[in-house]
Amino acid sequence: MRRYELSNEEWERIKDLLPPERTGKKGRPCKDNRRMLNGMLWIARSGAQWREMPEHYGKWSGVYTRFSKWRDDGILASVFLALSVDADMENLSIDSTSIKVHQSSNGGKKGMNPRQ
Repeated sequence: MRRYELSNEEWERIKDLLPPERTGKKGRPCKDNRRMLNGMLWIARSGAQWREMPEHYGKWSGVYTRFSKWRDDGILASVFLALSVDADMENLSIDSTSIKVHQSSNGGKKGMNPRQ
């Protein structure tokens, strides 16, 4: 299994939620759903641009087209809901970063000396 890709167990849980690859219509059959979904996950997890997606997943434009269609049809929402049902909540982290803002950036008067 490559980095950022679905495990076999995850794939078995969601493969029936995706549209069929073979529809019986004339023309070229659809690309492999698993490969396309793994390409989408690679983009989401790596933070890269679509054009930087590895060729292993197919042409970036094809993966993006399928992503847009699945997003608009609500397929991706149902997939992620199915995968998050029994999410591992053992290791969670919350960012508690706080930043002190300078007084002049939060509405204080600029140019005044507070000691006067």
